[in-house]
Amino acid sequence: MIPVLWIGLVVAGLIVLLIFMFVMYYNRFVVLDNRIDNSLAQIDVQLKKRADLVPNLLETVKGYMKHEKSIIKSVTDARQAMMSASNLPDRAKAGADLQTALRSVFAISENYPQLKANEGFVQLQQDLSAIEDKIAYARQFYNDAIVTYNNSVETFPGVMFANLWHKKPKPQLTIKEEEKAVPKVQF
Repeated sequence: MIPVLWIGLVVAGLIVLLIFMFVMYYNRFVVLDNRIDNSLAQIDVQLKKRADLVPNLLETVKGYMKHEKSIIKSVTDARQAMMSASNLPDRAKAGADLQTALRSVFAISENYPQLKANEGFVQLQQDLSAIEDKIAYARQFYNDAIVTYNNSVETFPGVMFANLWHKKPKPQLTIKEEEKAVPKVQF
């Protein structure tokens, strides 16, 4: 009689342990998915802040750069593309295009001493620089969340539960090869 009782307790304990693991891993995947969604939303918030600063920057610059209409147009077009992007790859590309266009504005501003001395322009430049730092941090946080999620999905015993709930590894944000190239500086 006692061995049957022990067997019953062991089986009941295993069932409780299995139920606990199901709940624990389900909740873990939900938390990690939510963390990824939140970090992606934070990237969007910073990209929107940057895009919102661009019209003010362009208004400040227009008065000084009357002959630089193509640069102003490229910034305007890049901002519009970023605002209308609907998915992560499109937003990333549009954000990179906007950043490149803004670099052109700041490079050209070197030719306009009055513009460089304009307090509004300097403040906008500082604000954009701070937002770029926040975007970089948000992207890092997103990739960290992806790594944590992917580790849970790909390691044992999480892989068993991930397969059960059809959870797959997710891609990280990456930099394209052409963006990794070190810019040439010539004097």
